[in-house]
Amino acid sequence: MKNALLKLLLVVLMTNTASAQEWMKNLEVAQALAKVQNKMVLMVWEETTSYQYPVIVKDDKGRTIIINNLFEDEDVSPLIWQHFVPVIVSEDRYADLYEKIKDKRSQKYIDKFNDDSIKIMDINGNILNVDYLTEDLQDITTIIQRYALNTTFIAQELQDYKQDKNFYSAYFLASKYLDLGMYVNKDVRANIVELSNIYLEEAKRLVAQEDQSEQKGLLQRCDLLELQEELLLKRPKKVIRQLKKLKEEELVESNKPFIAFLYYTAYMSNDKPEDAEQWKSQISSVNLKKAQLIINLNK
Repeated sequence: MKNALLKLLLVVLMTNTASAQEWMKNLEVAQALAKVQNKMVLMVWEETTSYQYPVIVKDDKGRTIIINNLFEDEDVSPLIWQHFVPVIVSEDRYADLYEKIKDKRSQKYIDKFNDDSIKIMDINGNILNVDYLTEDLQDITTIIQRYALNTTFIAQELQDYKQDKNFYSAYFLASKYLDLGMYVNKDVRANIVELSNIYLEEAKRLVAQEDQSEQKGLLQRCDLLELQEELLLKRPKKVIRQLKKLKEEELVESNKPFIAFLYYTAYMSNDKPEDAEQWKSQISSVNLKKAQLIINLNK
């Protein structure tokens, strides 16, 4: 099966080099191609192709142009292929895909999964653009500007998770997504945090598979990563309050450098360098650079 998928992917790659007009019809192959090209997947349900699907784009002069049908326009399709791997998914796949997310996602996420709008997914099928639509027509230019992520930065973590779903692969992918969140357009940062949190919640569920003696420390590390999410969302005061609730006797030794990182970053983000100073010596040079990036986001 794996070899067949690889052969099909090779054919797709050669075909798309010649012409990138036709949307893909196989989700798994689209995900495999997105992995190779370090892109996100742009997905719609097949039913949406049975009627006119108007969208808008902006030309090179910033003028808004209405496209009568997303799936038939010869100018928009190559533009989408340039930034995403587009795929039309059969309604027959709905039950199977829904079963994988049932009781594991927010209602906002489920609503996005169910509706007829464009969904931007990573190679594991998790949706990035889960916000409610406020416009009648979707803006392809805005979708590209916000969600056309180059996933090279998280490629190894995506690969590790794809190959073996365990606590560590889920946790490190969640953490790497947060690192990516420091560099993306500010308008999509909250979406990145939500996507990261999907993997973090899965990591929590997978803790039970790890050695019992390590589970407390791993769960505590997940809680700390949630506080790092708050820092990306510009809530340093909340982070400080939560850190102060931690009891010294309950702290796992291996997590103390992470706690120091959070204290330092939160205090500096809250313009309290005198309170941050005591934590600085406990942070590695690599994490000090990361802290500075987060501090800059909070200014």
